[in-house]
Amino acid sequence: MRTLPLLLLCCCLHTAGRCQNAAAKLTTAPTAAPAAPPTIPVVETTIATIHQALEKKTCTCEGLVTEYLRRIAVYDKSSGLNAIILTNPEALTIAKNLDAEYARTHQLRPLHCIPLIVKDNYNTKGLQTTAGSLALKGFAPTTDATLVRRLKDAGAIVLAKSNMAEWAFSAMVTISSIAGETHNPYNLGHTTAGSSGGTAAAVAANLGEAGLGTDTGNSIRGPSSHNSLVGFRCTIGLLSRDGIAPLYLRNDMGGPMARTVEDATRLLEVMAGYDPADPITKYSNDKIPVNYTQYLEKKGLRGARIGVFRTLSERNPDPQVKALFEKAITDLRKAGATIVDNVIVDNFDSLSDNQWCSVFKQDIDAYLGSLGEKAPVKNLQEVVASAKYSAYIKDDIHEELEKGVRTDTVNHTCDDAYNDTRRIAYRNAMVAAMDKYRVDALIYPTWNNPPANIGDFKGYKGDNSQIIAPHTGILSLLYFVMFAGGLFQVG
Repeated sequence: MRTLPLLLLCCCLHTAGRCQNAAAKLTTAPTAAPAAPPTIPVVETTIATIHQALEKKTCTCEGLVTEYLRRIAVYDKSSGLNAIILTNPEALTIAKNLDAEYARTHQLRPLHCIPLIVKDNYNTKGLQTTAGSLALKGFAPTTDATLVRRLKDAGAIVLAKSNMAEWAFSAMVTISSIAGETHNPYNLGHTTAGSSGGTAAAVAANLGEAGLGTDTGNSIRGPSSHNSLVGFRCTIGLLSRDGIAPLYLRNDMGGPMARTVEDATRLLEVMAGYDPADPITKYSNDKIPVNYTQYLEKKGLRGARIGVFRTLSERNPDPQVKALFEKAITDLRKAGATIVDNVIVDNFDSLSDNQWCSVFKQDIDAYLGSLGEKAPVKNLQEVVASAKYSAYIKDDIHEELEKGVRTDTVNHTCDDAYNDTRRIAYRNAMVAAMDKYRVDALIYPTWNNPPANIGDFKGYKGDNSQIIAPHTGILSLLYFVMFAGGLFQVG
């Protein structure tokens, strides 16, 4: 069961023992416009409970969306959360149309009237998309990213665009030149991690039912762990990357972020599949089940073999993180899993070393060049020349411009996960170790240290998310354990 964030009560982060009483800030927020007639409470609701309420006619889509918009208006800026860049001015119209559709057909689509928080690097038709950069302020794409379109087709509503680390450059913080810094709803004095911290904070604070993030190295799993959510970084090729502003496309993945495993799974079901606009999704052909929810079993851990990967968990962990990780292992054992402690991967250090390639210039130039004449900048050179970027990314963005490399598809260097020989060797070693120990999954802490304080860039001490999944392409899920600094990761 999730501990509620400070938008609902004052609670302490399981970090250094400090508790900011942000409740005072949150309960003295100015009164917003009167809400629509009462519907169901939206705090900690789920997709299933929303659909049950619609079927029982105890709420309408219009009423539900009105309540979420009210919460954003009351809490987001005045509390200091600052998770939302903008709300969708068409959200209520779409909600009314969905109400009319249900009245006419008596059928709910898979995600009928589910209000989503969408990270600002996803193209959203007619709605500003900036990747957190002032250089793209005012730009509205003419088409949706493939994942956004699939979610809309399933009945979901893009409720709002969320703040992000500018150009997705930071694993530690969510700061952008377009919107400033997002704070952790569990303790406003701490970071959300990056780069999908806006989505994470908004969903944790019940400003939307679920949301979308992207993950190059950490950016779904880090913010999910910092904000007690469930985040999926899927196998590369399962989800389309079309219409998403890239960081390093060879590593990038979009994915769902939600308060429950079931909600994240329901989003995944409509997002997954081949997309001709993203050739790498061909690897998902014939590998996607009819549905994923069939695998959500309360007793599903019985008989599972879970390997503990101490190589990462023992890298100078904070004592509280270490203790919580050990408790998570005990909980898995109690749930019926067989724990294999410890799994060793041969040559892990050498295989995992130096896997990154700085292909941002190559990838962002292609993305910006695809946006059409109305885009205010056409390439990275123009972004840098505009000087419209946050101070904390200055060194990184200049280095990417000056020293960026390109993918070599002949020699397969800096290539995708299915062709780069170094990545293939790394993945094979991970799979070989799992086969050797006969384990179904590996677990390790997402971060070995708690969330840093706002403004303390030296407080970032590294994370484990960037080490395996981004390079091997292997599925990596973050299931929250009640620790706002992140706890265990299933890889």
